[in-house]
Amino acid sequence: MISPIIVRRIVRHTAIALALVVLISCGGKNPVPKFDGDRAFKLLVMQTDLGPRVPGSSGWEQFQSMARQFFDSLGVTYETQPFTYPDYLRGDTVKLVNWIVHINPGKGNRILLGAHYDSRPRADYDPDPNRRDQPIPGANDGASGTAVLMHMCELMVAAPPAVGVDLVLFDGEDYGPPGRNDQYLLGSTHYASNYDGDYDFGIIIDMIGDSDLNIYREVFSERYVKDINDLVWNTAARLGVSAFIDSLKYEVIDDHLPLISGGIPTIDVIDFDYPYWHTLADTPDKCSPASLDAVGRVLLDVVYGR
Repeated sequence: MISPIIVRRIVRHTAIALALVVLISCGGKNPVPKFDGDRAFKLLVMQTDLGPRVPGSSGWEQFQSMARQFFDSLGVTYETQPFTYPDYLRGDTVKLVNWIVHINPGKGNRILLGAHYDSRPRADYDPDPNRRDQPIPGANDGASGTAVLMHMCELMVAAPPAVGVDLVLFDGEDYGPPGRNDQYLLGSTHYASNYDGDYDFGIIIDMIGDSDLNIYREVFSERYVKDINDLVWNTAARLGVSAFIDSLKYEVIDDHLPLISGGIPTIDVIDFDYPYWHTLADTPDKCSPASLDAVGRVLLDVVYGR
């Protein structure tokens, strides 16, 4: 468990560092803050130190407190979106919460950047069959995308972009059992059904902390939102970020699909070649600050280039 005092110290130290950040130009019309992969990795570890963030668990409850302290300390505008889900398999009701952080809330043209913060309730593919009913640590599958967005929030508060950005941390993405797709993507499905905004586009990031990062174009994203795929991969090529590989590979069921169905053109940025997926070995040592940095650099350039 992370002490609230430690969280406040980390945020205070980061605020001082951000005040000294040197802005660099990356070819867009706005100055682009420098992404710090080491800082993002610390935010990843802060999450995994809470334990698994399965909805309703102790780690999940601690994440709610940590997130509130974090965003309060930045003075950013945010809201929570609580909702419930009837789990027919367990016979009870699950409480979930989406977090929505508004950068430049008065701006009409907005971009959605999303990631899920929950971790999976069961290690379905763990090599040890006796441990497959245990919740996974979710370092890459959950904490990595959330860490990148949290650090981006710090940077955008210190040096706001010209456009509006909503950073959305989705709950319940990885809740369902195998073969029950209706019990996955709970937070994004709820958000897509209830949002009243108008986004230019959205980008979901998931499993982007893998030390051996190789991000291919995702098939559904390419099929339905090719122009945004092109924007992201062209940006990566211009920046020389080789982790973005310009070819198709996987069809992934992820949070972008409910958003697309709800009228938000959204792509999925994901590295699905991860041998520790849905195992108890999905721990921070399998992740890399350099991978977080690669994704953060590309996303910042996309946002600040608008």
